[in-house]
Amino acid sequence: MLDWTDRHCRYFHRLISQHAFLYSEMVTTGALIHGGHHRFLQFNAAEKPVAFQLGGSNPRELAICAKMVEDYGYDEVNLNVGCPSDRVQNGRFGACLMAEPELVAECVAAMRQTVSIPVTVKSRIGIDDRDSYEELAHFVSTVADAGCETFIIHARKAWLSGLSPKQNRDIPPLRYDVVYQIKQDFPGLEIIMNGGITTLDQAEAVLQHVDGVMVGREAYHNPYMMTDVDRRFYGESKEPRSREMIMDLLIPYIQQQLELNDGVRLNSISRHILGLFHGEPGARGWRRYLSENVCKPGAGIKVILGALTPRI
Repeated sequence: MLDWTDRHCRYFHRLISQHAFLYSEMVTTGALIHGGHHRFLQFNAAEKPVAFQLGGSNPRELAICAKMVEDYGYDEVNLNVGCPSDRVQNGRFGACLMAEPELVAECVAAMRQTVSIPVTVKSRIGIDDRDSYEELAHFVSTVADAGCETFIIHARKAWLSGLSPKQNRDIPPLRYDVVYQIKQDFPGLEIIMNGGITTLDQAEAVLQHVDGVMVGREAYHNPYMMTDVDRRFYGESKEPRSREMIMDLLIPYIQQQLELNDGVRLNSISRHILGLFHGEPGARGWRRYLSENVCKPGAGIKVILGALTPRI
């Protein structure tokens, strides 16, 4: 049962040898410092272990925000050095920072001096024409020297101009071999692969070469794929819950949020479960019923029950 609302839509799942982590969507240092940090930092205890992803390039501000993250009980703070959007570039953070490994190292060092939880970095394999293996290895080496022990690497380069963020998630070719080589050359670091992983079979294959995998869009659009993770990777003996059993657990949570969390609307939660029945008979009807009814005046838990009724 995950705390999925508009204000913190978490959909990155990281599988490693010890834990399955849930990652927040990136939040900038400015948003935390000036925008009311509680609404970004609050999370449900059922989500743990959970990591918070920051965007920024000012070491002092990142240190302040990392401390906020730790104080709220997060298990990890992650610096985003992979987002290629224009807005992010204009703020001098995200993928453009791959051109400034020394600055990223300063940011990591400042955060590590402030918190005791792990400070990790998520990056691309390169940007624009600066995509040689030597440049990526230099980036990893420089940031690792500042104390970063875990790198989550999206196995695509990013084009900072000419491609939209959406296109940057699909058009640059995946280069798993590059990330595999980083693991070989830096065996003491924890290297996590991200990009293009849509099945647990793929995840298992990638785990033969690196320490972990991160599943992003597929875990969001087809969340039920994650239900077999504990059994397959962590030795859980129980059978995965059915989709209906998951909804039985989620319904009381939705009811609680609607009653107690001022300002939360039903569609803020329901939009993140549209893919729960992905690939199942009636999945289209499930999505259509929710989409047509959750925004109506007074929409409440009966809408969820109504969407489930044909399945009961």
